[in-house]
Amino acid sequence: MHATTILMVRKGGKVVIGGDGQVSLGQTIVKGNARKVRRLAKGAVIGGFAGATADAFTLFERLEAKLDQYPGQLTRACVELTKDWRTDRYLRRLEAMMLVADKDVSLLLSGAGDVLEPEGGVMAIGSGGNYALAAARALEDGEHDAEAIVLKALGIAAEICVYTNGNLVIEQLEISAS
Repeated sequence: MHATTILMVRKGGKVVIGGDGQVSLGQTIVKGNARKVRRLAKGAVIGGFAGATADAFTLFERLEAKLDQYPGQLTRACVELTKDWRTDRYLRRLEAMMLVADKDVSLLLSGAGDVLEPEGGVMAIGSGGNYALAAARALEDGEHDAEAIVLKALGIAAEICVYTNGNLVIEQLEISAS
C-alpha cells in the first residue's frame, strides 16, 4: 500500500498511533490534511489506515461492528474481520491495510488475511512506513516516550517519502501494565 504513513508505538504505559494527512492521486497531492487515524469502540480502540480511503472507511465500519459483536476482544474482532475480508466477494476487492490497538494488544490487519502483532511494540504501514519504522526502532531504546517517538519518526518519514507530509494526527491510549 502506498500514499501515506501510519506508525504505531507501544512503550512506557502508552500505545500511540500517528499518521500523516497527505492524499495523493498519482503524482498529484489532492489533500494535505486528511484524518487517517481515529478512535473506535467508544474510544477504547485506536486505528490508522493506509490505502484507498473509501475502502478504509468500509473496513473501519466493519471493524466497529465486529467490536460491538465481541466487546473488549480486539484480537477476536480483528480475526473475524479478516476472515470476512478474505472470503466476501465485495470485501476481497478492498485495498487497504490497518493498524489497530487497544490497552492490551497492537495489530496489523490486511486483506491477505494477516492479523499480526508487532515485535518490540513498533509497526508501520504505507509508502513511508519503512522509513518511519526504521526511525522508530532507532529511537525506541532511548529516553523518548511513545508519542515523541511517533512524532519524530513520522517527521523523518515526511522528509524522505514524497507521499507523506508533516500534517500529523496522533491518537493514544493508556495501556495495561505488563
